[in-house]
Amino acid sequence: MTAIRLLLVDDDPLVRAGLSLMMGGAQDIEIVGEAADGGEVEALVDRTRPDVVLMDIRMPSVDGLTATRRLRARQDAPQVVVLTTFHADEQVLRALRAGAAGFVLKDTPPAQIVEAVRRVAAGEPVLSPTVTRQLMAHAAGTAADDRRARAAARVAVLGEREREVTLAVGRGLSNAEIAAALFMSVATVKTHVSRVLAKLDLNNRVQIALLAYDAGLLDEDRPGRDA
Repeated sequence: MTAIRLLLVDDDPLVRAGLSLMMGGAQDIEIVGEAADGGEVEALVDRTRPDVVLMDIRMPSVDGLTATRRLRARQDAPQVVVLTTFHADEQVLRALRAGAAGFVLKDTPPAQIVEAVRRVAAGEPVLSPTVTRQLMAHAAGTAADDRRARAAARVAVLGEREREVTLAVGRGLSNAEIAAALFMSVATVKTHVSRVLAKLDLNNRVQIALLAYDAGLLDEDRPGRDA
């Protein structure tokens, strides 16, 4: 099995050392480089060709948000998982909108961080349904009316099945869970997800979920709403 190529980006050498130590025990993960600032990332990606970048948010020169946005604008961009201290940080929401595949807290147990890297490399977001709902509710609660109007206009181009899949992604369901709920094969779900990404010009499932919330597709799922 080909090892997952991982790039570590954090301005704290102790954090990088800790991450390197925990990842070193995983036979299916290879650390191909380390960076202390977001400004170093693009050159390192060109040189090392990682599958996943584990990216700190706060760095002194170029922050993780800017670095993520730059990376995800590239063709054949690696997946990005952002590191943060607070799960309700507004910067995390902005990072997800920039194209990050999810985030992990810096105090997350090592085994879970390793598993997050594996999941992202396999094309799955690293947000649990509970955390996804919390983040989306926060994003929707602070969204302006014009954002909702723009989001609604964008999702209007989707077909009925694509809209159903978008709704399910917004609820944090996996491909297998969506397949069971909508009575279709996992392969068909993947096809619909790919079409939604292409039609809406999005990078990943997290952005689909954010757009679904912005468009009001999941109003009934938000805290404080009647079932």
